Amino acid sequence: MASQAINNYRIDAEVVHGDLPCKKRITELLEELCLPKGLFPLDDIEEFGYDRSSGFMWLTHTKKKDHVFKKIKQTVSYATEVTAFIENRRMKKMIGVKTREMLLWLTITDVYIEDPLSGKITFKTGTGLSESFPISAFELE
Repeated sequence: MASQAINNYRIDAEVVHGDLPCKKRITELLEELCLPKGLFPLDDIEEFGYDRSSGFMWLTHTKKKDHVFKKIKQTVSYATEVTAFIENRRMKKMIGVKTREMLLWLTITDVYIEDPLSGKITFKTGTGLSESFPISAFELE
């Protein structure tokens, strides 16, 4: 379970509690790593943690949330616990994020910007399928 992974990285991690401080820190980190600041449009975030040495990040919030990114009409579901390894222009080994394709929910495992000049961000699923969208669709609304 992801909670066990969080405990393994908690020792050296920067941990923030409370919705507003967590949102602020998540936004700062995404900006620092050249990722769109609106990738986690969540409310009631309880905890955000980031272990800089390994790149492991996590966030917990009170309830599962489905969010529609309006510019691309894409529904994304966030579990109450989301984890990933994050680095410059990339999140990998994600847990807790799914996207709806037709009638199926597919787990998103990787998010990356291969070429910043392209203006595209790519989302890869656990099945190996990937799709690219304009980066602007994931900026703060």
